[in-house]
Amino acid sequence: MLTKKELGSTILAIIILGFVVSLSNENFNKVILSSLFSIALIFFINILFKKIAAFYLDTEIELQLWEGERYGITPGAKFKKPFQWGIILPILVKILSLGYLNWSAIMTFETKGKTYRAAKRHGIYSFSEVTEFQIGLIAAIGLIGSLLGAFVGYLFGFEHFARLSVGFAFFNIIPLSNLDGNKIFFGNTVLWAFLAALSSLGTLLAILTI
Repeated sequence: MLTKKELGSTILAIIILGFVVSLSNENFNKVILSSLFSIALIFFINILFKKIAAFYLDTEIELQLWEGERYGITPGAKFKKPFQWGIILPILVKILSLGYLNWSAIMTFETKGKTYRAAKRHGIYSFSEVTEFQIGLIAAIGLIGSLLGAFVGYLFGFEHFARLSVGFAFFNIIPLSNLDGNKIFFGNTVLWAFLAALSSLGTLLAILTI
């Protein structure tokens, strides 16, 4: 299901978020284990939904930690090496928010069409290009999986998992850089607006009830 590179990136992401989420808690040693387990489950659900969606769209996706070369809009506004936003931003947001916010959007994915399966279903090369809508749909299904996970977790009393799941969906729906929210926004703005509203509502309910 995952390549060695994807597995390595996912494990690193889990460790980073587990550490950041537990950092401001007085019972760090106790919370860190539950946080790591919860975040691992969140990533598993999100990745599983994305991989299934990609399969049915005759598409391959490759997961990686969020990185970016550009820091401005001018042609030369680029870092010499890709900046590791997925590693730096969760820590930076945690510090600047005085421990209140847990930025959890730290992984992205790249897509490419499965030409051999596309040719079989739709004719030679007619479906080898992946459209923005299809990319957005894959990202959206991953976030729907996260929201469903939060709902089920809440029903069964796993409040820490539910809170982290809805927070994961909330931060990932932000239309920024190469994050899921940006893919959904450019793929289908109506779908993005629906998921943004749902994620925001879920976050508000988590703050008020969990």
